[in-house]
Amino acid sequence: MRRTWSLWVMLALFVVLRANPGEAREVTLQAEQWTRSLVAAGLTASSMTREALGGGLAHYTWKVRVGTGKYDAVTVHRVVREARAWIPARSRRAVFMVHGDLWGFVPAFLTNTCVSTMPEDRSLAAYLASQDVDVWGLDLRWVGVPETETDFQFMEGWSLRTHVKDLGTGLALADVVRRLSGNGNNDRMFLLGWSRGATIGYAYLDAESQRPRGQRRVDGFVPMDMVLRFAPEAAEQRQWACDRYQVLQAARDEGRTEGGLLGPAPGTPVRLIGQLAAQAPNSPSPLAAPGLVGGPTPTNRQFAVIAAGKTAALFAPLQPLTPGYHLAGSVTDVAGLPVKTAFTPEPTLFDYLQLALPYQSLNEVVETEAQLCGLDVPYDDHLQDVKVPVLYVGAAGGVGHYGEYSTRLLGSTDVTRIIVRSRPESERALDFGHADLFLARDARVRVWQPILQWMQAH
Repeated sequence: MRRTWSLWVMLALFVVLRANPGEAREVTLQAEQWTRSLVAAGLTASSMTREALGGGLAHYTWKVRVGTGKYDAVTVHRVVREARAWIPARSRRAVFMVHGDLWGFVPAFLTNTCVSTMPEDRSLAAYLASQDVDVWGLDLRWVGVPETETDFQFMEGWSLRTHVKDLGTGLALADVVRRLSGNGNNDRMFLLGWSRGATIGYAYLDAESQRPRGQRRVDGFVPMDMVLRFAPEAAEQRQWACDRYQVLQAARDEGRTEGGLLGPAPGTPVRLIGQLAAQAPNSPSPLAAPGLVGGPTPTNRQFAVIAAGKTAALFAPLQPLTPGYHLAGSVTDVAGLPVKTAFTPEPTLFDYLQLALPYQSLNEVVETEAQLCGLDVPYDDHLQDVKVPVLYVGAAGGVGHYGEYSTRLLGSTDVTRIIVRSRPESERALDFGHADLFLARDARVRVWQPILQWMQAH
């Protein structure tokens, strides 16, 4: 059950739940200290929610204003084991997660709470929290833009720099709350970024490396399935990025401020693919391009599997991030077309596709492609000064090994690299996909447990 409270009501409830006659004053002082700390950090939390998840876990959210514009707000998330209701248990380790395109924090990292086809404990955030890791994250600004919006000029100034700033705000809030919860000596966190969230993570660390040690908040970095810059030998992939950059830059020059590689409102077709596959799986797909399969029009179910297994085809005529890039690995027919998913259950995939968000700011996509193209951007000038431990986790059918070179641009000497694969590199088009990292039946064993073990070792 989810309950929403104003900050002041929440603080009063905190006092009531924690206090007995002997400790009421102490708890009141803690609450006052929290309020002062939030104000000192420049944080304006307009509301807080708590949702019991089962297994002693809870999901907290804070809505935080980060500007004066209508949509200048982010939602900070926390998934944590509780000592009792509203009282998070102390933890030695914490991680802050940043999502990528299309899906916000909950569908990306806490998927089981919004997808009925996933078991209760089947999400990365819930798994880590069940292992006494204090899990935090945020929804980037564009997550809160409703589908009914039609004027996107407010996105004109949103960029990777904007998201880096908002990430800093989320980390500051996590720092305040963790200190209040008794984690004052363990205030630094791991930073985990998936897809474009990893790009934001690199940019954040690049900037944080220039601050005094005592002002830094990240002590370890987990970039998941993303490349920042291509290795010298990946000249073809770098040229692909330059081609994408030119197309997107032209759209931005024409005044577009919203969208991505799939065009304006990139989440809308993805969501529709999932809806049709779930609601009318055996009907001919109205979305399949003529001649796509060289035979009868695929059903809605088949088309969803094809779209997830051959995601690169959706970018045509542009080339994708890496050869054969896809969301979910598949099994193909004799013609090479996906006929069923290989790692993620189809009902889960279809539900997941329906959670895609409609809009996204265009600037961050343009800037990412410029960086991948090898152009000068202001987000990687100090990577050699980043010396935190690093764990790179790649999906062999997503970005995979192409993301390893980016970790070598850092000054870190403690670097671990894991590529989740089931096939040789020559068959990467069928291997473990970009979203399989979170949705696959065996993701816990192949992906989440290695991440946990790395965190425990650091």
